[in-house]
Amino acid sequence: MTSSEHDGQPSRAGGCARERPWLGCYPDNLPATLSPGHGDMLSMFQSAVAGSSDQEAIRYFDASLSYGELDILSGAFATWLAEVGVQRGARVGIILQNVPHLIIAILAAWKLGAIPVPGNPMYTSSELTRMFADYTPGALICHGEHLATVSRALDDAGLSSVPVAHASAYDWQSQDDQRVLPRRPIAQDSPDRADMFGICVERRGERPVVEAARGEDIGLILYTSGTTGVPKGALISHGSLAFNSFTSALWMGIDPGSRILGLAPLFHITGFVLHMGVAFATSCSLALHYRFDAAAVLDVIRIYSPTFTIGAITAFNALMNTKDVDREDFASFKNVFSGGAPIAPALRDAVRDRLGVTLQPVYGMTESTAPTHIAPIGVDVPLDPDTGALAVGLPISSTEAMIAGPDGKPLSPGNPGEIWMRGPQMMQCYWNKPAESAETMKGGWLRSGDIGVMDQRGWFYVVDRQKDMINASGFKVWPREVEDVLVAHPAVKEAAVIGVPDHYRGETVRAYISLKQAAAVEASVLIQHCRDELAAYKVPKSIIILEELPKTPTGKIQRAALRAEARK
Repeated sequence: MTSSEHDGQPSRAGGCARERPWLGCYPDNLPATLSPGHGDMLSMFQSAVAGSSDQEAIRYFDASLSYGELDILSGAFATWLAEVGVQRGARVGIILQNVPHLIIAILAAWKLGAIPVPGNPMYTSSELTRMFADYTPGALICHGEHLATVSRALDDAGLSSVPVAHASAYDWQSQDDQRVLPRRPIAQDSPDRADMFGICVERRGERPVVEAARGEDIGLILYTSGTTGVPKGALISHGSLAFNSFTSALWMGIDPGSRILGLAPLFHITGFVLHMGVAFATSCSLALHYRFDAAAVLDVIRIYSPTFTIGAITAFNALMNTKDVDREDFASFKNVFSGGAPIAPALRDAVRDRLGVTLQPVYGMTESTAPTHIAPIGVDVPLDPDTGALAVGLPISSTEAMIAGPDGKPLSPGNPGEIWMRGPQMMQCYWNKPAESAETMKGGWLRSGDIGVMDQRGWFYVVDRQKDMINASGFKVWPREVEDVLVAHPAVKEAAVIGVPDHYRGETVRAYISLKQAAAVEASVLIQHCRDELAAYKVPKSIIILEELPKTPTGKIQRAALRAEARK
């Protein structure tokens, strides 16, 4: 895509630039405002089918599905969904790993005007029960080996009559990579438990009555990770999805010739928009490999030669520490991004030295339909001189952001406060949670819950989460600052810092770390390393070395789990 293809044109008038200083940092190919060519995800996909029917849409191990084939398969599955009662506005639960079935099910739901609700296949029965009771699915799709868990959750939610289709990770492909694929047998069919692959084969050629989507229609309900409490379902419109898919593709340099490596789970907003969405926006190819395993992903890279990916920093950390990885393995990549957590400068440099790629930051959240801030390609990403933090990016086209004080008014550059964003990609609200919606959405602005800083040029920096701030004898300690110092030590792979109760100071700093392969270091050495770099009140009183730090399925370190461990 070029700037001439945008409906929106650059707008860099002097008054606008003063209010939005980041516009002065935009490269010439990025407009201040734009509108995607499609107002909804279904028409975006249908345009890809019309113009690129034979183009590869999905690579799944040794299998390849074209855009035309995706259209046929999703149409076939949509007829089954319609037959079991799914119609406009119904919610379709999709509890799957990164397999073709997930994309087929999403498209099938959209064709009926229904709302896909992806969920984490690692959730327990009780976690699923809470979700099902909240959004009441009209149908469900899950892996066969998870049928018992899903059925129990439906029973406990009083929804035992919900029809379920099950999917096998072994469908379509023949590579059978045992490093990532499950070994448990697929459950047998029953009248209300149908095989999704069989449905697609038997109904091939059947087409549903397609419901046209509108931009304001809900195109997705996605539950937040729940690291701060009970997960909430964000209602995201077709228009928001289409806008961020189109805009992200432009900002990240994705075009019809790109090959996307699907590092992030598609049940997460990053994978949903920045893998599947941008692929639809540009009619390019997406490689899926069920779930992340560093050695298996390295093989996919060597065979597929991807040109673009985005993933959590933990994924790149794992790839960097894979035994036989070589810079040549990553030579095909043109652009590589990382989101989910700020990138420590030391880790960025280590990835560049080991893999030969430079990680570009991206910032966003479920409620903002993924990115609100991206570091443009080819632009040097600055460091905050006060904290040493790497910037998370510039607000993208048609998007505003500010650092707000406690009263919700904007603070001047250099002053820390909460990051607020607004633009066409913001969620509408939380499902069935009006109080939480009103607290998060303020006059069109989305409150991020992140503490950040904007510099004079409009670059944004994330200092930390509000809830993670440590109060040590009245002094504020931001975990990110301490973590960045720890991972700068050559032996440290990852670090997480929490506050633990202290009868004298109120709270004191504790760090948990994991070490690089073959590395060894005493906690006392690391404490001294922190003393050399930090004020005394920021230095961890204790450092605990773990084999691995606890993480969410999307690669975020779980400080909440560490706090729970500290309370024992």
